[in-house]
Amino acid sequence: MSLQSFIMSSFNICSIYVHIYKYTYKIIILHHYLNKKKHFFCLCAFLQWSVVGDTFPVGCKFQNSIVFRDSTFLDNPDNKNQSYNTEHGIYEANCGLDKVLMSWGHDEYLYRVLKFNNCSIPEEGMYMIRFHSFYPWHSHEDYMHLCSDKDLQMLPWVKEFNKFDLYTKTTVLPDVEKLMPYYQSIVDKYCPGILKW
Repeated sequence: MSLQSFIMSSFNICSIYVHIYKYTYKIIILHHYLNKKKHFFCLCAFLQWSVVGDTFPVGCKFQNSIVFRDSTFLDNPDNKNQSYNTEHGIYEANCGLDKVLMSWGHDEYLYRVLKFNNCSIPEEGMYMIRFHSFYPWHSHEDYMHLCSDKDLQMLPWVKEFNKFDLYTKTTVLPDVEKLMPYYQSIVDKYCPGILKW
């Protein structure tokens, strides 16, 4: 996907849904799509542990709602580790998703980059970035036993953002050159300076 396509998706998503955090949505979407492209080209040769699609917790029982769970997890050594094959695994009940290790992919990578760089994206936005591909949680209600009250309060934000994540299309192409200063101002507001990747 080209930069123009990423910006087009970002533009379309945000023009559909203007929110109280409208600038937050735009910075999240822009970072998300740029990071997805970067991550895919850097890690496409790796095996199942490096996901570009759906994410899931590691360190506890894999739920059946994980996409391709029955075919791509056969060689995953965690399947043979008794400590990881219980409902809670290495976690306490209701410990909170901030204490849970997630599978590695572009969402987790971006979340960690933004957190490391002390970007000022609101907590709702950071949840959207980190957990919007966590389909077993937000679409199938799995892993609820690990959630804190805060996670459950953030769940509607993740679900709302997820409506606009997958390939929003339009026939009208935006003028990328014209939009760049606008998007740069949003980047400068929430993530000023040069990010350490």
